[in-house]
Amino acid sequence: MSVTTAAHATAAQAAGLDALRRQDPEIADVILAEEARQASSLQLIAAENFTSPAVLAALGSPLANKYAEGYPGARHHGGCELVDVAERIACERAAALFGAEHANVQPHSGSSAVLAAYAALLRPGDTVLAMGLTHGGHLTHGSPANFSGRWFDFVGYGVDGESGLIDYGQVRALAREHHPRAIVCGSISYPRHPDYAAFREIADEAGAYLIADAAHPIGLVAGGAAPNPVPYADVVCATTHKVLRGPRGGMILCGAELAERIDRAVFPFTQGGAQMHTVAAKAVAFAEAGAPAFTAYAHQVVANARVLAAGLLTEGLTVTTGGTDTHLITADPAPLGVDGQAARSRLAAAGLVLDTCALPWGDARGIRLGTAAVTTQGMREAEMARIAVLFGVVLREERDAREVLAEVRELTRTYPPYPG
Repeated sequence: MSVTTAAHATAAQAAGLDALRRQDPEIADVILAEEARQASSLQLIAAENFTSPAVLAALGSPLANKYAEGYPGARHHGGCELVDVAERIACERAAALFGAEHANVQPHSGSSAVLAAYAALLRPGDTVLAMGLTHGGHLTHGSPANFSGRWFDFVGYGVDGESGLIDYGQVRALAREHHPRAIVCGSISYPRHPDYAAFREIADEAGAYLIADAAHPIGLVAGGAAPNPVPYADVVCATTHKVLRGPRGGMILCGAELAERIDRAVFPFTQGGAQMHTVAAKAVAFAEAGAPAFTAYAHQVVANARVLAAGLLTEGLTVTTGGTDTHLITADPAPLGVDGQAARSRLAAAGLVLDTCALPWGDARGIRLGTAAVTTQGMREAEMARIAVLFGVVLREERDAREVLAEVRELTRTYPPYPG
């Protein structure tokens, strides 16, 4: 994106905020305060990133006004000629980016994408094998509070107690015992690459569909920094935010033989009208992810995560699997005398924003963090080493959180999310 285009997008956003201030100052204040919060603290939540001004411009465009139930050329509303173009572009770009025969870009979220995949391939009561929730599985992988746990019979596989790595022997044994209709590979807190070929072999042996929930690594896949699940999985579900750096939303990739089933599972079975402003923003993000600069970015995300993980180990935290292959790190702060919930609170007070997560041992919660957003800001290995030291200082309570916050704000001034 050219500097001129970025400037025009920023100017348009500023004009929109001026109008909002006049009409609804209360909501304008919330938006401005959130903008300030993001710009004055480090966003280390593994599922978050900063979109480009171009993506934001598409999200705030008049496409938000258009109702477009159905698919290009077969809508249930008139006046869809132009949004049809946007959706076709988004689908073509997604399919080309990931080497898929078919892409559906309408899912409103990653969970919506997974719901549609289940709807296309399963019937209520079917058995599904997925990563157990305490080992890193997502809510859509069988939580009793989620549609998945209520509609299907989930069996959970886990990680090895010593290495923290997926126990593929256990996966195979469970598949032989339970004969699942589908196997799900993917998690929200597993920092290593899944062995998609091993999952494919186990699924074929069990006569099961293989669903890859690639919400977290799909951006790394786009940048060539993680293995691509598309050649192995029957269906790949993903988000378009996180490392991919697009708008909040989901997508589904599959082969041509499942295209119609997937499309009908998205609409009309699980969703109504597509959010066309979001679809257009996804198209923008796919184009950005296909550029050489994004490849460099994705590899820097991983390099940063490895340095940050090594730094946390040096500071005394227990890092699961001993490190990471991705943007994501999970760690146990217990050796520093604090649990995950307390660690998150202490770190937040110092401007270090992250999540807690389940750990694959005991009932304690750890912390989950990622390097996608800070890498978007331009930070590299030296900054990651510095951040790791700040973690240790805060968790050991060696300095007042306000002093550390001042240091964090120095970093964000040097590396702002959206340079002026």
